[in-house]
Amino acid sequence: MKSEEHDREGHGGNGHGRSEVEIVINDDDETVHRGRIMVTELKELGSIPEADVLEQVVDGRLTELADDGSVTIKGGERFISHPRDGGSA
Repeated sequence: MKSEEHDREGHGGNGHGRSEVEIVINDDDETVHRGRIMVTELKELGSIPEADVLEQVVDGRLTELADDGSVTIKGGERFISHPRDGGSA
């Protein structure tokens, strides 16, 4: 078990020092590399339809993320998706 923890933290193996951390997308735990990640990658990881909005929970408030934007992952971030408000007729 200790060697698995050792590898997860980026020591040994081919981790190059980039550790993996846990985030939550729609109540599902996901493992990603710490650092910048595109919103489109988060949507793909969480199996979120492209048409839906992805929001990040920051200090108990929802912050909408632009589809062409990115976020910095440190670990423990929470994301929630939902269909866009309104719609075209």
